[in-house]
Amino acid sequence: MLSTMSLRGPRLAVPDRVRWAVELLDPDPAEAILEIGCGPGVAAALVCERLDTGRLLAVDRSPVAIKRTAQRNAAHLASGRLAVRESALDALVVPPHCLDTAFAINVNLFWVRRPDRELAVLGRALRPDGILHVLYGAARPTAAERVTSTVSTALRTHGFTAVTISMEEFGIGVSARAPAASPAETAPHARCELG
Repeated sequence: MLSTMSLRGPRLAVPDRVRWAVELLDPDPAEAILEIGCGPGVAAALVCERLDTGRLLAVDRSPVAIKRTAQRNAAHLASGRLAVRESALDALVVPPHCLDTAFAINVNLFWVRRPDRELAVLGRALRPDGILHVLYGAARPTAAERVTSTVSTALRTHGFTAVTISMEEFGIGVSARAPAASPAETAPHARCELG
């Protein structure tokens, strides 16, 4: 099901799974956030509408997705709330422990194969108590328990803690806190440059 809303411009169709995911994410206006697999930029638009001093880095390995996200969110790019980057997650480079939150909507790599390299990147990029949300729409590709069990196990294996599962009308997901950092890694860091 789709609903529409105005996001400082033309009306935009927002799938219920995306609206649900952004509500679950509930971004703080000052957060540094990573969207993994930004697709056409619908979630990026919703997240950026909630940011003030915070920033969103939207990544996708598809150049078409990056172009669509940039076009849909030109005002957010111009304001500095959004940066877009063509990159596979396992090749993403950001400063250590600079992200407050990371999220993915309908990104299958977390349950169809071992996401070792990707979770290592996220473990380094998220601050020690940062949160990762791996979310899927209600029209999921397979049984919810299989997806959430596989994702939960992978997160725990890579040191993520406080793993919780959400199963709601418009989606399912697994959320977890990033692994603890060593004392040397916990020094204060400058504002995360995501561009």
